[in-house]
Amino acid sequence: MGKKVLVTGGAGFIGSNFIQYAVPRRDDWEIVNLDKLTYAGNLENLKEVEGAANYKFVKGDITNNELVNYLFEKYRFDYVVNFAAESHVDRSILGSEAFFRTNVLGANVLLEAARRFGVEKFLQVSTDEVYGSLGEEGLFTEQTPLSPNSPYSASKAGADVMAKAFHHTYGLPTVITRCSNNYGPYQFPEKLIPLMIINALHNKELPVYGDGLNVRDWIYVIDHNRAIETVLENGKPGEVYNVGASREMKNIEIVKLILKILGKPESLIKFVKDRPGHDRRYAIDSSKIKKELGWQPEFEFEEAIVRTVEWYKNNENWWRRIISGEYQKYYEKQYSNR
Repeated sequence: MGKKVLVTGGAGFIGSNFIQYAVPRRDDWEIVNLDKLTYAGNLENLKEVEGAANYKFVKGDITNNELVNYLFEKYRFDYVVNFAAESHVDRSILGSEAFFRTNVLGANVLLEAARRFGVEKFLQVSTDEVYGSLGEEGLFTEQTPLSPNSPYSASKAGADVMAKAFHHTYGLPTVITRCSNNYGPYQFPEKLIPLMIINALHNKELPVYGDGLNVRDWIYVIDHNRAIETVLENGKPGEVYNVGASREMKNIEIVKLILKILGKPESLIKFVKDRPGHDRRYAIDSSKIKKELGWQPEFEFEEAIVRTVEWYKNNENWWRRIISGEYQKYYEKQYSNR
């Protein structure tokens, strides 16, 4: 018998890449994708797997107790992978309530259902941002104390602590992954890399926060999803696994590299006022997942960033529909008469 897998937030950037990765490879999994289709959820990301025998989409909110219970009752999930999250730091600064509702209360609804129905593994997909900011030296390890600095990262830390508590209190087999910055296809155009690519393609100014020297650790989304698959199957309940590709880059270096790949001038760069509470540096020590579970990143940054730039060049229809808002009509067209 195969595993029944609930993937929440599977129409977002990382979740949709995970589903696209898993559906063709894992015919031993039956995947149900529960997504509310907020502004960053896009079913057009999943056109390739629509109609697959081992994939179903359900539109709904993870904070909806009744719906979540109905799905657990109907499918008896073995695994839960919780990608569902409001995820943009700038948006969390503008209005934090939606972040706490989805990221904390939603996680609680899922954890309660998972506990009641006795799931085999509950994977909470988190972020290195829960650790706060690093100085010039050092790396985040799984033992680094949580010190979130934005409403977004505070809400993610809240969900992590709750997942840990459900393991400790109820014996629920929870695992947590904390990943560095992802990049790759289907990333919403407000994020750094797609925003810079799209602006450069239009010869528009590339807005860079502050002095551009904020450092992030970058991982290609496919490598992240391979890590999630590994932790889901082999991760030890109660444990946290950091996921990174040990590739630190200053924001300004990435912007200049994108311009270089596209053959555009650096004069397009425009420095703008820094955002509030902007963490200076993140960097991940992922030696635990490598040593204990045998996962390794496969993609080099130089190769994967070129792939990413090419994807955005070749998929102009996809991001044009997002910029215009057209993409949000896809659900109605595709699912309204089912």
